[in-house]
Amino acid sequence: MSLEQLIEHCKKNDTKAQSQLYKLYSSKLFSLCLKYSRNYVEAEDNLQDAFVTIFNKISQYKSKGSLEGWMKRITINTALQRYRSVGVFDIVNEEQIEDVSVEIDEDAVTIDFLLIIIQELPDRYRLVFNLYALDGYSHKEIAEMLNISTGTSKSNLARARLILKEKIEQYKASINSQTL
Repeated sequence: MSLEQLIEHCKKNDTKAQSQLYKLYSSKLFSLCLKYSRNYVEAEDNLQDAFVTIFNKISQYKSKGSLEGWMKRITINTALQRYRSVGVFDIVNEEQIEDVSVEIDEDAVTIDFLLIIIQELPDRYRLVFNLYALDGYSHKEIAEMLNISTGTSKSNLARARLILKEKIEQYKASINSQTL
C-alpha cells in the first residue's frame, strides 16, 4: 500500500492502516518525544497523545508538505502543551542575556550522555534549547509557540547552554581524573 493510500485509509478510521502508520513513524516520533520530555515514561505518554491527535486530525492533512513534517509538528506541539499551562517560563530583561556557546568534543562525550543532560535541564530551558538548537526554530517562532517573549526565549537558551557547558566540563574532568 502506498503512503497516499495509507493516509486515505487512516482518514476512514481503518485501524489496520493506523497501526501501519504507527509502525512506520513511531520510532522517529518517539526520539522527538524524548527530546521534549523529562524521561522515558513521559516521552511514551507524549507519543501516545501525539498519535491520538494525528489520527483525529488526519483528515486535515492535505498532502501539502511531507506527512512526516506534519506529524512532527503535531508531536512537538503535543509535548509542549504539557508545559504551556503550567507557567514554567520566567519573564526576563533582554539586557541581562549573556550569549554562551558550547563546544562539544565528540570524542569525549557520547550522544547518550548528551541526551541525558538535555533531559535533566529544567523544563523551560530544555524546551527552548530543543526548539532552537535541535529543531531550528527562531526565537520569534519559539516565543509564539510557548507564549513567551523573544527575550525570554533567548535567555532560556543562554541558560540551557551554560548548564550544558558546565555538565560537559564536569564530565570531562571526571573522565580525566579516572585516567590519571
